[in-house]
Amino acid sequence: MSAVSDRLPTFPWDKLEPYKATAKGHPGGIVDLSVGTPVDPVPDLIQKALVAAADSPGYPTVWGTPELRNAITGWVERRLGAREVTHRHVLPIVGSKELVAWLPTQLGLGPGDRVAYPRLAYPTYEVGARLARADYVAYDDPTELDPAGLKLLWLNSPSNPTGRVLGKDELTRIVAWAREHGILVFSDECYIELGWEADPVSVLHPDVCGGSYEGIVSVHSLSKRSNLAGYRAAFLAGDPAVLGPLLEIRKHGGMMTAAPTQAAVVAALGDDAHVREQRERYAARRALLRDALLKHGFRIEHSEASLYLWATRDESCWDTVAHLAARGILVAPGDFYGPAGDRFVRVALTATDERVAAAVERLR
Repeated sequence: MSAVSDRLPTFPWDKLEPYKATAKGHPGGIVDLSVGTPVDPVPDLIQKALVAAADSPGYPTVWGTPELRNAITGWVERRLGAREVTHRHVLPIVGSKELVAWLPTQLGLGPGDRVAYPRLAYPTYEVGARLARADYVAYDDPTELDPAGLKLLWLNSPSNPTGRVLGKDELTRIVAWAREHGILVFSDECYIELGWEADPVSVLHPDVCGGSYEGIVSVHSLSKRSNLAGYRAAFLAGDPAVLGPLLEIRKHGGMMTAAPTQAAVVAALGDDAHVREQRERYAARRALLRDALLKHGFRIEHSEASLYLWATRDESCWDTVAHLAARGILVAPGDFYGPAGDRFVRVALTATDERVAAAVERLR
């Protein structure tokens, strides 16, 4: 076991435990703005779909029901502007994190192959490369990388942690460069429905990909837009030449989305009203927290989309974490997402209205 675990970095969230204990000691209780886990109820129509499918004694399929694939293809065309998306262009996954962690292994990458991801990024991109024994490199602009040996390029827009959005022209340029060099692009777009000061665009949009899905796959999750983190519901869309082999591998590995979850996803992707309602909740919380942080002396960069505010007091991120923990507010240190974040903290919008109000009051 140690042969595998020794490849991995220290689990970052364990380092936050002492600060969490400090925040919990606040007389008014902790306001946890660190992990970014949804706190609002699962919409009623999704719960009903889950319950209606509860009597599912048989094994589900890895590819999902035809109804699920119809729901995904319909959403990809309606929401992302993609064209001519068929069942061969989509693949359900068991939450997006397992895909990110195991994708390099499932692609057959190993020593000598390179995986690239943004300079400030979700740490699981690196973990996936480590599990496969592949090399990894962080970038500011991927087109400045040496393409030799580069097999997998991760994009992330809107970004976790910064909330930065890659514009249409920038995405188009990157996709063209990757295709020129035969590099597979996976675009993590899990926050694409949470744009605030920008309108995020998918790599599947015809203006970006030219109407061809060759060499590109987008990753989508229902955790944030539908409060389904507990359901482990996500999917891929893009190049059938990539998704077909992944489907076969995942069949052998038993990577099946539970049948009730599949039914819940059909309901979730078919309804836009609950997404608008949840967006309004997050928008209100974002406005309150942003104003309070600015008045408290923070500077906020990027943050034009996603569920986070990327904030700094121009000091060590751990000093900022301690400063806020003393006020009962827990945030994520920026260096969890790479050394370039060592003077920032990530402030999640995922707290109840009551807890957000408490944080705002403590920051005054």
